[in-house]
Amino acid sequence: MIHASSVIEEGAIIDQTAEIGPFCYISSRAKIGPNTKLIARVTVLGDTTIGANNVVFPGAVLGAGPQDHGNEFKEEAKLIIGDNNIIRENVTMHAGTPKEEFTTRVGSNCMFMINSHVAHDCVVGDNVIMTNNAVIGGHVRLGDGVIIGGNSAVHQFVKIGRKTMIGGMTGVARDVIPFAMVTGDRGKLRGLNLIGLKRSGYDEPTVKAVTRAYMYIFKSTDGTFEERVQNAKEKYKDNPMIMEQVAFIEEAMHSRRQVLVAE
Repeated sequence: MIHASSVIEEGAIIDQTAEIGPFCYISSRAKIGPNTKLIARVTVLGDTTIGANNVVFPGAVLGAGPQDHGNEFKEEAKLIIGDNNIIRENVTMHAGTPKEEFTTRVGSNCMFMINSHVAHDCVVGDNVIMTNNAVIGGHVRLGDGVIIGGNSAVHQFVKIGRKTMIGGMTGVARDVIPFAMVTGDRGKLRGLNLIGLKRSGYDEPTVKAVTRAYMYIFKSTDGTFEERVQNAKEKYKDNPMIMEQVAFIEEAMHSRRQVLVAE
């Protein structure tokens, strides 16, 4: 169903089961999947793909050119959105730049609350929640299950590991390991997202093992940080969750990015 007041440019591909409410604008290169609903006054620009079963609320603007000086109006720029997402009022998601193959990617089963923003070239995993006014800068990577609290901001090029919780009104300027808890006006590593892990079904022995490894890597005075990471790699080699954290840290160091550490 397409409301008569909406403007659909010729060439747009809209599944017959999608619902386009009043006063929407959809570009000629847009693709909208099955059972996706644009409630009203939604703007879909450029080469934007929206998958199945998404609900997009009034005021959202999807696929606008990146806020990257010199790359604002590239024809190749893309935004790809997965399935089963809830995109609330006034959310903005920008298309990519040549630096990342022109593509911004958003996963499935996510919730983007009012006024949240996904910048150019970001890759957002599945089951992510961005709360009201949460914003992520260009080239940010959010792992599966990340939660970003209200009025928080993630600096460009930062990578946040899966199932990490970023508290409200927090600025994040360094990479964050998986399963972490970060709070503070300039984000500080406060420990692990223990509640999130338990809610995700991890048993108590698993959570305790990850906690012990965290305390060793980030709190011990045994050698340098780099030495402790290498020791943990051997000591906990049979624990896949800890190895995920170690691999995350090693990849960041190899790429000369800074990892947020406990104070």
